[in-house]
Amino acid sequence: MSPLIQFKKRPHVDRWLDGFVPSEGLENDARTGDMTGLGHILQPNTIDTTHGDILYIEGLTVRFDGFRAINQLNLYIRAGELRCVIGPNGAGKTTLMDVITGKTGPRNASVEGRVFLGQTIDLLSLRESQIAQLGIGRKFQKPTVFEAFSVWQNLAMAQKGERGWMYSLRHRSDQALETSLDETLARIKLLPQAHQLAGSLSHGQKQRLEIGMLLMQKPELLLLDEPAAGMTDEETVELAELLNSLRGTCSMMVVEHDMTFVEALAGESGTVTVLAEGAVLAEGTLAKVKSDPAVIESYLGR
Repeated sequence: MSPLIQFKKRPHVDRWLDGFVPSEGLENDARTGDMTGLGHILQPNTIDTTHGDILYIEGLTVRFDGFRAINQLNLYIRAGELRCVIGPNGAGKTTLMDVITGKTGPRNASVEGRVFLGQTIDLLSLRESQIAQLGIGRKFQKPTVFEAFSVWQNLAMAQKGERGWMYSLRHRSDQALETSLDETLARIKLLPQAHQLAGSLSHGQKQRLEIGMLLMQKPELLLLDEPAAGMTDEETVELAELLNSLRGTCSMMVVEHDMTFVEALAGESGTVTVLAEGAVLAEGTLAKVKSDPAVIESYLGR
């Protein structure tokens, strides 16, 4: 398939781009991006992040039988960013992840607004399985691993590609896969447990194994729902180190209640988004949102 010329506009600049007509003799410049910087060649099967953002959520409202779970929510996540999302129970955090991954959408809820992966992929028009194939991985709070198989086998079964799980178990891996497995085992600090049954791992080790399984799928965007829940202090530190080591390799959105863990991820300059009643209550550095009176009243002060 040959590359396509891309004219999709960044959602939050639509207002000034709508109705734009290039001056006479400049049409070609506008189409190639030489004048506006917006037109460019779109490569097939790639997520278009030429403007820096991998996830665009604008005016998102989600209702279930009249109950408004998300209310005019706007959220932008940069390519390669690790974004922490916090907020009280019922703030809409899980529903937000459900929408991004296709579990919740126009087929089973009333949904308004736009949710785009890059500039071109409308997630609201896709099914859950299609979205997973695009490179969005999700980790739920409770780890889900194949406990009767070894750590190595769990990672092999999760590899990205056309091979089924039986193929992964019965066939010898090629050198590239062996290298990928070893690198992933080292990254999630489970190399010594490579041939140990997953069911015998500790809770924190299972959490890291599941993240490793997602990494084998080479995600572009990784969503993690309270990954530190139920961990010991030592396991929480190890998880923070793992996620920080992934910076720049993929984009991440981490929903969490453990503020010590959030601090380890956000640091002094990372962006933290606070949700309340289905909308963004505050956004900025952790120090900024912690000092926001509305955040203190709605969440931190409780």
